[in-house]
Amino acid sequence: MCGARRQVRDESLGEVHCAECGLVLDGTEFVTPAPFLRATPGSDGSGRGIGPFVGRGNETRRALGSVLSGSRDGQGRPLGWARRYEFQHLRRVAQRQTARAAESTLERSQARGAITHAAQTLGLPPIVATEAERLFRECATRGLFRGRGLPSCIGATLYAACRVYSMPRTLGEVSKAVGARRAEVGRAFKVLHRGLGVAAPSINTRAFLARYAEELALSARVRSTVEAMLEEAQQDPELSGLPAHGLVAALIYLAADRNGEHRSRAQVARVSAVTEVTLRSTSRLLEAIEGRRARAGASGA
Repeated sequence: MCGARRQVRDESLGEVHCAECGLVLDGTEFVTPAPFLRATPGSDGSGRGIGPFVGRGNETRRALGSVLSGSRDGQGRPLGWARRYEFQHLRRVAQRQTARAAESTLERSQARGAITHAAQTLGLPPIVATEAERLFRECATRGLFRGRGLPSCIGATLYAACRVYSMPRTLGEVSKAVGARRAEVGRAFKVLHRGLGVAAPSINTRAFLARYAEELALSARVRSTVEAMLEEAQQDPELSGLPAHGLVAALIYLAADRNGEHRSRAQVARVSAVTEVTLRSTSRLLEAIEGRRARAGASGA
């Protein structure tokens, strides 16, 4: 139209336009077909598996192939009242059967929304919430949670998912997020662990250290000091019964004070979800053990 001869192909927009006036001359498809998947050993070369990952519980609902309008036939002619009633009945039956096939016990309850809300409150990644939904579905199918409250069951599945993926979340934090008592969530977790046989290893203390140090904005020197103190504490039988998050919190409080990065007990207790009394008693126990080691080393020398 402008008389220019030069054309420009824009790969990002998928179109060809004039270099002078910008007139779009050719537009390509925005959605391209899936690339051809070469046959690999152990595959049939059909190309299945291409596309984004869809987690468990996030699949689209299945539907029947036939669409029953209920007002006109295949030729577009209106149906009589008897045929309309018959098609309406068939539509209700099809919707009911489709919902039963697509939905599970998890989708027919309030569990999915509660799990998502609690996972967001705890700052958990989507993969942990998906694992919690899977555990809840299996427990509901086997009847393990029969007679228990929904908040305690949700807390048990979330805590088990955190243990599976080594997410540093305590049982008290999970119980507070779901609005249930800690003892109820603990009992539900024991039922889940025994019934499903889920491999839920204890969370590593270094995971708690990384989380607390980041929230308290501690330097690398303090972190290295805490790691050295933690190795010595794990070898002491007197400290074997202490919870991991309480021990790490006390070590962070002592190491930060010794390296000139003082953090108050209230700050450390708020981040680590322990009481100030527990933090004070644990730090005093650690100081007493270090004092005995120092005296034993001096007497031995």
